[in-house]
Amino acid sequence: MKLRNYQQSAVDAVYDHLRNRDDNPVAVLPTGAGKSLVLAKIASDAVGQWSGRVLILAHVKELLEQNADKVRRLCPDIKVGLYSAGLKKRDTNTPVLVAGIQSIYKRACDIEPFDLIVVDEAHLISKKGDGMYRQFLADCKVINPNVRVIGLTATPFRLDSGMICSPDHFLNSVCYEIGIKELIRDGYLSPLVSKAGVNRADFSGVHLRGGEFVSDEVERLVGDDALVSAACAEMVELTADRRAVLIFASSVAHGRKVVETLRVKHGIECGFVTGETPADERDELLARFRGDAPTSLLETEPLRFLCNVNVLTTGFDAPRVDCVVMLRPTMSPGLLYQCVGRGFRLHPDKQNCLVLDFGGNIERHGPIDQIKPKDKSKRPDQGPPAKECEKCHALVACGYADCPQCGHPFPPPEREPHEAQASEAGVLSGEVTDTDYDVQDIIYRIHRKRDADEDAPRCLRVDYMIGLDHWQSEFICIEHSGYARRKAEAWWSERCLDPCPTEVEEALDIAVAGLLAMTNSVTVRSVSGQRYDRIIKQKLAEIPNSSLEEAPF
Repeated sequence: MKLRNYQQSAVDAVYDHLRNRDDNPVAVLPTGAGKSLVLAKIASDAVGQWSGRVLILAHVKELLEQNADKVRRLCPDIKVGLYSAGLKKRDTNTPVLVAGIQSIYKRACDIEPFDLIVVDEAHLISKKGDGMYRQFLADCKVINPNVRVIGLTATPFRLDSGMICSPDHFLNSVCYEIGIKELIRDGYLSPLVSKAGVNRADFSGVHLRGGEFVSDEVERLVGDDALVSAACAEMVELTADRRAVLIFASSVAHGRKVVETLRVKHGIECGFVTGETPADERDELLARFRGDAPTSLLETEPLRFLCNVNVLTTGFDAPRVDCVVMLRPTMSPGLLYQCVGRGFRLHPDKQNCLVLDFGGNIERHGPIDQIKPKDKSKRPDQGPPAKECEKCHALVACGYADCPQCGHPFPPPEREPHEAQASEAGVLSGEVTDTDYDVQDIIYRIHRKRDADEDAPRCLRVDYMIGLDHWQSEFICIEHSGYARRKAEAWWSERCLDPCPTEVEEALDIAVAGLLAMTNSVTVRSVSGQRYDRIIKQKLAEIPNSSLEEAPF
């Protein structure tokens, strides 16, 4: 297996950096450029030429299998092991070990030292804190102070902290980078053509929280029946000659509405994948969509349309994708890149990949090949006048009648003679009312207590949609200590195979990736005279068996 010219240049740049500097390099190659082959070459050289021992880290099962396969094909004489709970493998003594970070991050001391660690999707290493990557790499450095770390990524930046390379990070400088336009020009990536969706929501008034659009405000806009219907009609018209259309929806509820609209109004079957989709169903849908269905599914119609929510952004390889539809907005340039990148790969049946952006993302972030994180030192223009919700303390525009964060109604300027329905609240103080609700959607975000210091512990805020514009929140004290932390650990263990994180960013990543058990219903207790209702009981679905690397049992 011979490397392309730019792949060999990336390998040479890494070697040059390792010879002449004492720190750790990053090579930046676009999605579809063959990062797996680059890391396979580096790993095989380290073992075959320098008698070293190599660890390849990734965070999803697809990447683990791809990387192991590339090393085996490039150098069949080298024994390659896998360490992954999700793949049910526990190899430890091979010259090259491909491992899932969720499985191995507490086990650096249980495995023989490594001379070289290659991290795929290296932008996932946080620049600060003690997340899984940071903890594991620090332990490896203690075991072998001379270990070197190499990062490979398509997006060398994070929304929360900008560029991933810095003198005080595990990753210190970019040693090689090649752009999308160069690879398209040279015939290594599929050309992109774009068209902004006409039938799209106006997101200019949507607020930001934690650097991303407030999810329930987005849902309020994109979930409008008329807008979904119009966008689907436009999508169907523009994709008449497309073979594989991959759709990114904003939420589970929004995705279901899109799938149903395509089925009822256009007679189109659209697959739907979320973090809670059973593994067998997910594998069947992806096989039909990729066009590589097993023998048992040969009589099943190929799937032209596939909708997903926060699942198929990383590690999903479907070269047939010739249209990517962004039915959601995002403030994350990296997420936009990963979504659009699903259409970069070449395939004999496609001439280009059509990008339909209904979320205004390309206008927001610029051309895909020029995406960079925004300068955080530049303050945005002051927004319109705002008011504070007395229940959740969110600051929202004055035009809202109900808080878009929690559904709490703002007092109207003038009271009507009476409400349309009698209140269910207790008439006397202390009267307790327990009400069961089905959960329609869940939103996760980071929460810091208002007016708290910057270094104060933060929570994972979980908002449950339990009615039209009705939300109930709970706060999981991930970064606290004592009783609050023990409660958080108990909450987490009921929902996830991974151990409870110590940083809320890591907890949010896992939650958004779909690795937490779905909450089907909640029981909410209201006590008359008390300001806030609280959740006292929940019914959970099974812990999902998703494509992400699972924690060891």
